Amino acid sequence: MKQKSYKVAFQATLVVVMVAFLSIIFFANANISFAASVKKKSSAIVRTSAVDHAEAQIKQLQGALNITEFQKELWNNLIQVMRENAKETDVLTKERAENTETMNSVERMKFHRQITEAHLDQLQKLIPPFEALYTSMSDQQKNITDIIFRTGRHGKPNRK
Repeated sequence: MKQKSYKVAFQATLVVVMVAFLSIIFFANANISFAASVKKKSSAIVRTSAVDHAEAQIKQLQGALNITEFQKELWNNLIQVMRENAKETDVLTKERAENTETMNSVERMKFHRQITEAHLDQLQKLIPPFEALYTSMSDQQKNITDIIFRTGRHGKPNRK
C-alpha cells in the first residue's frame, strides 16, 4: 500500500515540477539557450503593425466574400471595429516596446494581463457586427468565411 502511495506522490510531484518549469519559461520569457549571448540582438525581423495586418485581413475577406449591396452597411460596421481594434493594439504594442527594458517580472505579468484584457474587450466589440454580417450571408459566403477562419486563408490548407 505504501509503495502505491509513493508512486502517486512521485507522479504528482513530477507534474508540479513540470508545470512550474513551463510556467517560468512562459511567464519570464526565459531564454533556455545556454549559448545565448548577453548582447542585445539586432531585430532583423520586421513586425507588421496591427493596422497593416487588419487591412490585409479586410482585403482578403472583401475579395473572397463578394459582399452584396444589402450587406454593405454590415460590412462597414465590421471593418470599422476591426480598424479601431488594430489601432488600439498598435498603441499597446508601442507602449510595451518603449517600456520592456525597464519592466521587472511583476510589471511584465501585469502588462501581459492588460494586453489579454484588451484582446478580450476587442473580441467583445467585434463579435456583434461579425455575427450580424455572418447571419446575412448566403450559404456559400458562410462556407468561405468558415474556411478562412479555420485555415487562415481562402481555400483548403496545404498539408504534407
